[in-house]
Amino acid sequence: MNRISSWLPTVITSRTRTIAWIYLAAQILLVGTGGLVRLTGSGLGCPTWPRCTADSFVNTPEMGIHGVIEFGNRVLGIALGLLAIVAFLSVVRLRRSRPDLFRLALFAGLGIPAQAVIGGVSVLMDLNPYVVGFHFVISVLLVALCTVFIYRIYTGNGPRARVVPVRVVVLAHATSTIVFVTILVGILTTGSGPHAGDADAPRNGLDSEFLQHIHSWPAYLTLILTLALLVVSLRQRLPILGWVTLLLAVEVMQVLGGLLQANLGLPPFLVGLHMVLACALAAAMTAVILYLKAPIATVSTVSEAVRHEVPLSR
Repeated sequence: MNRISSWLPTVITSRTRTIAWIYLAAQILLVGTGGLVRLTGSGLGCPTWPRCTADSFVNTPEMGIHGVIEFGNRVLGIALGLLAIVAFLSVVRLRRSRPDLFRLALFAGLGIPAQAVIGGVSVLMDLNPYVVGFHFVISVLLVALCTVFIYRIYTGNGPRARVVPVRVVVLAHATSTIVFVTILVGILTTGSGPHAGDADAPRNGLDSEFLQHIHSWPAYLTLILTLALLVVSLRQRLPILGWVTLLLAVEVMQVLGGLLQANLGLPPFLVGLHMVLACALAAAMTAVILYLKAPIATVSTVSEAVRHEVPLSR
């Protein structure tokens, strides 16, 4: 046991950073493969859980391509679980010096088996749209958690100071709230549409066309608020400028994708891309919120802190 422990890092290294980035990418990739399952009608390709059939943990030739796709998604979920263990082990010996990283890796890791259980419940409930939607919400939260993990790896756990004016903090948090609403309404919209994951799977019974219009309202409001953030960040040369630019780029792709979906009859590829971009949107928005503060050591002068009315915090 001691020999194994001696292999584990005691400081943050480039390997730790690489693992964290792969972890975030894998979380988003799994959403993409989950979308593939749904959009190809393979949601019940493995008709039971945790086995793929009553007699086998793996798909059988008789199950065809749907069984391959669903089982493949389950295998990727297992791979993500192994990656979560690797990420946890990369910081486990830092639990005293970096308890923040220890907790983040632990919570994100526990989210993987929780997701497996929720996915299993969705199969056992014949892809109930609300269970499937909840499955996606947890995925978004895990993406945000992995984003925080990366941020903390790069910035440390010392005291932090706000590096933007209060009005920018308010604007950023208002934007993040509308982003979350946009994602939730998007989940309801998808749950009412044609991509149920299986030909016989139920829908939520809501008016899909009406929900598409409802979904667009917070989406456009998010875009307007982000543009406001960009203008303020440019004028005052705020340190969040790069992240706000990234957020805006993701939003523009989302809006264009949404318009194409609506006008082309919800083609599966665009719907899947929209799902992946929703997770990228959550990651970018999380980064903007995180970088409203910076470690005290990186705040260049006391006068800058005073000019922005900066409070100290952990």
